[in-house]
Amino acid sequence: MHPVLKLIQTRAQVTSVAGHTPLVLDSPHSGTVYPEDFRPVCDLATLRRAEDTHVEKLYAFASDRGAAWIEAHFPRSYLDANRDMTEVDTTMLDGPWTEPVSTDPRVLSKVRLGKGLIWKLTDEGLPIYDRPLTVAEVRQRIDQCWRPYHAAVAQAIDEAHARHGYSIHINCHSMPAIAGSHATDFPGLAHADFVIGDRDGSTADPALSQRLCAHLRARGYSVDYNHPYKGVELVRRHGNPAANRHSIQVEINRKLYMDEATLALDEAGATRLQADLRSMVEMLLATDPRIATN
Repeated sequence: MHPVLKLIQTRAQVTSVAGHTPLVLDSPHSGTVYPEDFRPVCDLATLRRAEDTHVEKLYAFASDRGAAWIEAHFPRSYLDANRDMTEVDTTMLDGPWTEPVSTDPRVLSKVRLGKGLIWKLTDEGLPIYDRPLTVAEVRQRIDQCWRPYHAAVAQAIDEAHARHGYSIHINCHSMPAIAGSHATDFPGLAHADFVIGDRDGSTADPALSQRLCAHLRARGYSVDYNHPYKGVELVRRHGNPAANRHSIQVEINRKLYMDEATLALDEAGATRLQADLRSMVEMLLATDPRIATN
């Protein structure tokens, strides 16, 4: 095989690595660059517990296998790229918000927990701000973070689909061992090793999702499917299995690879996990969802 040039584009808060396979991976929540205009009231150590810390390291091999890779550098507590622009808590703002705001109770469940497009509360329910945000600064966050991130993911999926006639998009996340009080609708839940989500089969062929679950279980992991995480905006926006565009959210339990208190990487755990993620990526690269498999 001839060597493939790896094209890396970094635009401020987003890095995009072009691929040449049907596989696209993105990490919207592993960012650690805290902008000066954030000005949160809670300390950095508290905010950092919201990060999908080290996820970009776990998948560092993927672009060498030809998968496209998109990574956010801004933290999710500053702007959550896995939320829609309609998920704005207008009570946080100093003036009227003239853009559309969702009225769907399912969408607004995260806003009620303080986890909209702009976070109001940490996973433990602590306020992030002691001031109203200006409409202008929220718009700026959207323009500088949300729009370029989603544009990069859309471009990578479009290119993969155009090359191969199908695309497989893996939305890469991590989760705490135990759900926080304001993290999900299931506070205190002890999470499985992995949670695979495809919004109840609406963003990927369930056969592909179940194949992924089976592969991870065969590697010795406990795996839940669409509970408690079904996948949110990135898979909803980019998944369309009827058009051979498959988007799956993959949540990894942080206890497998890090110390959740200190955020320190567990080298032994991370090494074992990365080997299994490599196996997962290889399986996906060898899978054409258009062909029925047993």
